[in-house]
Amino acid sequence: MTVVWTQWPDLNLPAGVTHLPTDGIAPAAEDLDKVEFYVPRYMGGPAAIAMIPDMKGLKVIQSPNAGVDDVLKIRPDGVILCNAAGVHDASTAELAVALAIASRRGFADFAIDQAAQRWAHVRKPSLSDSKVAIVGHGNIGKMIAKMLSNFEVTVTSFSRSGKDGALTFDHFDRLLPTFDVIILIVPLNDQTRHLMNAPRLAAMKDGAALINVARGAVVDTEALIVELNAGRITAGLDVTDPEPLPAGHPLWSAKNVIITPHVGGDSEAFTPRGRKLVEEQLARYASGQPLLHIVAQ
Repeated sequence: MTVVWTQWPDLNLPAGVTHLPTDGIAPAAEDLDKVEFYVPRYMGGPAAIAMIPDMKGLKVIQSPNAGVDDVLKIRPDGVILCNAAGVHDASTAELAVALAIASRRGFADFAIDQAAQRWAHVRKPSLSDSKVAIVGHGNIGKMIAKMLSNFEVTVTSFSRSGKDGALTFDHFDRLLPTFDVIILIVPLNDQTRHLMNAPRLAAMKDGAALINVARGAVVDTEALIVELNAGRITAGLDVTDPEPLPAGHPLWSAKNVIITPHVGGDSEAFTPRGRKLVEEQLARYASGQPLLHIVAQ
């Protein structure tokens, strides 16, 4: 009998799979050794994965997230780790496009004016006719490009491999100053940490927008604050470094920035899509079929 824990007590389970009692938050301490297939609570943060090393019978971790850099650090040897590729594509992509529009059209200033009850008509740039770079050409990056195809923009995608029409990243620095919008959707690793560092931020075109729906540490926060407060660029950030962004942090009061609290994938679209993926993975596991979206094993 395969023993699973998820946040959902009413999953459609295949024969041979049983669900441990769930409060929707975390397994009970006395159940940790029983868990064979674990789905951490979505948006549960470090507390949702902290007990993984204590699960002595664990064989599979099905992350509810597309990015799994935090789980990789604590995954026990031999335990299969799958991500939730595809589950968050539409929600994250639409937020990336929304932040791009908001950043180009000056929504940060409009929000300040609204709070001050001030009518200040200002002409701002448009997303239309912009040159857009998408840094990261996985499922979400491709979905962003698809959504942007409805706008009159020129899209250039970058990836490490250069597959599926993307340019390899070695072309990025040469083209960076030509872009009006740069959208980041890459995993966080040693190669992408502070990918947008001080020299690259300084090389951005005046008035360009930086959109980060990847991980906060892909951008050098201190260098970004300098550029924002200089009034030279704008930004739309769904992720920050540190995260959550603490009260009093200078990024809160920086100019020309819109901050959303890491809600890219956390829309009402998550639950049906997340449940469907977990049910399919459990059916595959119970029947001996290969699991989808394996990141490590």
